[in-house]
Amino acid sequence: MKPNRHLDDATLLSYSAGALPAALAVVASAHLERCTTCRERLLDADRIGGVLVQQQRVDVPADDARAAMLALLDAEPAEALPPAPAEIIEERNPDRLPSALHPWFGPSMRALRWRRVAPGVQRIRASGIAGGDLMLLRIAPGSKLPLHSHGGSELTMILDGAYDDLLGHFGPGDVADLDGETLHQPVTSPGVPCICVAATDAPLVFSSWMARTLQPLFGF
Repeated sequence: MKPNRHLDDATLLSYSAGALPAALAVVASAHLERCTTCRERLLDADRIGGVLVQQQRVDVPADDARAAMLALLDAEPAEALPPAPAEIIEERNPDRLPSALHPWFGPSMRALRWRRVAPGVQRIRASGIAGGDLMLLRIAPGSKLPLHSHGGSELTMILDGAYDDLLGHFGPGDVADLDGETLHQPVTSPGVPCICVAATDAPLVFSSWMARTLQPLFGF
């Protein structure tokens, strides 16, 4: 199944430049394994980054630099890339996690050892990663998470199941690329748990006083 929700342009440019915080880069890598569209867009980001580097090395007039950037953006898109090797493996074995997650959680979804942190919510937090917080979440079907915004950036990729919020429907392979201006309340779909990998570079900001009071206990 092709993802319908993709990484923002700014996220791809930061990823291409190696400037994305480590936790966010893991989720971006996991999505890129499954998403041909974003891998093609990453090639464009790499090309734009190359032009920016070249402009720093030589004294390029501002008008010429702008013209070069516009030419890249208007260029014919690259030919479709073949599926990544990890993507082919996942199509044969849905139990296998994206390879970008293996150093932190192992290769198998079935082998995960979940820890209950709230009613209907289980979590596995990666240890030893710099530049943010990285975790797997398993949320019971039909659950409504507290309304919240973000103290910084958040990347969440759906591995199994789905959820809906004001931004729309998010299913397997989709990524929610959120910033501090986003206020939302995910509601998981009925039938199966929603399993996702999430990365943040700052704590969540909950709207209700109850959620804010319990936040230190849950560690979100």
